[in-house]
Amino acid sequence: MKTLSPAVKARYFRRQATDIIMGGLCVFAAVIGLIMLALILWMLFSRGLAGLSLDVFTKSMSSTGTGGGLANAIVGSLIQVGIGSMIGAPLGMMVGVYLSEVGKTSRFASVVRFVNDILLSAPSVLIGLFVYQIAVAPFHSFSGIAGALALALLAMPVVARTTEDILRLVPQAYRDGAIALGSRENEVVRKVVLPAAFGGILTGILLAVARIAGETAPLIFTSLGNSNWSTDLTKPMASLPIAIYRYAGSPSADLIQLAWTGALLITVGVLLLNVVSRVSLAAVKRGQS
Repeated sequence: MKTLSPAVKARYFRRQATDIIMGGLCVFAAVIGLIMLALILWMLFSRGLAGLSLDVFTKSMSSTGTGGGLANAIVGSLIQVGIGSMIGAPLGMMVGVYLSEVGKTSRFASVVRFVNDILLSAPSVLIGLFVYQIAVAPFHSFSGIAGALALALLAMPVVARTTEDILRLVPQAYRDGAIALGSRENEVVRKVVLPAAFGGILTGILLAVARIAGETAPLIFTSLGNSNWSTDLTKPMASLPIAIYRYAGSPSADLIQLAWTGALLITVGVLLLNVVSRVSLAAVKRGQS
């Protein structure tokens, strides 16, 4: 066995020491991040659970500081997030199908992919201002449908990116086999590719819903908020993010408590959606491996 020279030994030990140090720093950073997350969740649950009661789900928001709940805000959020998802999810799926199955590497597909990436990273307040100019200012009224439209624009690029990535995981043999049996290209996509990737696409939709559920800035410029019970999409509509935003700065201790409870409800909902989406995605990948 050849003996290593002192210079080679020195380089080996230096690289080993560097690897240990960098690995330790990464673990340290991960531990710090987990501790901060745990502290945030602990504060959120300890403050939010203290105000959790039946009144939160049965009474509308109160402007007096006492005797109110979050029922209208919860319903308003469900309506706007639901409509936004129903608009943004199909559009995002169609964009993803085009990028993965039709356009692929074409120049126009590259432009669409670039624009989609810009929308993914665009500040949500910018989307809110855009929708304000096209759906609020011309009609001189804030509305629930404008809020839903803003949320749809935020959900669409998330669904498009996830759909494109999931469709690329479908084995090419599925497409080749369907074409060999005489299927047209649209039939291959509808009857073979999309069913095979359905679980992953559903995961992308859940991730998009989780993202838009807690958005506040777009709703301030579009649906504005409403302390009264209202399900009219042509009028200002309440939502949990706006209720939290307004109550958190209130001088009333009761309203501040409601803000913590509303934040807890949103966080639990988003956590559940993320867990379900990640479990679904893991199951899809195991099924395709």
